[in-house]
Amino acid sequence: MTHKLDDRALDRWFRAARTRNGWTRQPVTEQQVRELCDLMKLGPTSANCCPARFVWVRSAEGKSRLAALAATANAPKILAAPATVIIGHDLDFAEQLPKLFPARGRDMQAYYSVPLVAQATKSSLQGAYLNIAARALGLGCGPISGFKNEAVDSESLANTRVKSNFICSIGYGSNENLFPGNQRLTFEEAGRFA
Repeated sequence: MTHKLDDRALDRWFRAARTRNGWTRQPVTEQQVRELCDLMKLGPTSANCCPARFVWVRSAEGKSRLAALAATANAPKILAAPATVIIGHDLDFAEQLPKLFPARGRDMQAYYSVPLVAQATKSSLQGAYLNIAARALGLGCGPISGFKNEAVDSESLANTRVKSNFICSIGYGSNENLFPGNQRLTFEEAGRFA
């Protein structure tokens, strides 16, 4: 694992990839969702803690309920996408550490069980892996943060210790409502050496 990916792969995952706002009618199957999750879960997390939990919304009724909780501009994206996943973080993820990190997981449970640490160890990293894995499998993704988190938690995550972080539509993207690639911050604007 010491060689660089070729330009074709880097283009597909990053340089030429775009956030999708429109979707074809081609469905995303349960098998594809499982393949996507099996790939995504291999991305590294702190102490292999894996705090993310996923609710896959594929039915017309489910998408309609979720779209009603989204910002007006985001609702059509959810309705049109074959699947939209709610990416949440489990505040009780430390319970799984003995399984996920057998060497020291039991010892680390106390640290990760502190409420502020549990809240700070969010699912964003695994959500990012989900987006990259979707692109690797030929799917498009459209991450969305414009929705009512508390309402989504009540609707889809009730009676759990999981809180929504963001949602992401997944499917075969169309060029409908596709924005050109926007600027990103330069190294000098966003980074520095210490």
